[in-house]
Amino acid sequence: MLERNCAGGIVFNGDDVLLLMNEKAEWCFPKGVIRTVEKPEDVALERVSYEAGVSARILFPVGRTNYEFYSVTRQRPVCNKIVWYVMRADNDTVTPNPDQNFSDGGFYPIEKALEMVTYSQDRSLLMMAYQRYKEMV
Repeated sequence: MLERNCAGGIVFNGDDVLLLMNEKAEWCFPKGVIRTVEKPEDVALERVSYEAGVSARILFPVGRTNYEFYSVTRQRPVCNKIVWYVMRADNDTVTPNPDQNFSDGGFYPIEKALEMVTYSQDRSLLMMAYQRYKEMV
């Protein structure tokens, strides 16, 4: 199995959170693979900007998730290990990047976002991130 270390962002704008729709019609958070010389924080910020067109700043790390899938292009199983950061957006403009196979996205009220998020571990992560975010702001 190919194991990849990744980093991503749970980005808030007020009480709204950033979600993107990928090519599988899944609602998710921006994330990407950490290359050997990169810092997780830099990757998370870069992916938020590249995938969603959102400028943000990191507030704090919030946790880790793992998920496995079968990669058709690689013809083998992959395990992504993701470190997540809570971020605050500099503005509310979202531009999903079609070159990264994102067809939709935006900032959504937390209650709606919890219904939209595709995977249960992402819902749990969002609830924890939002609770800690609200304690901070």
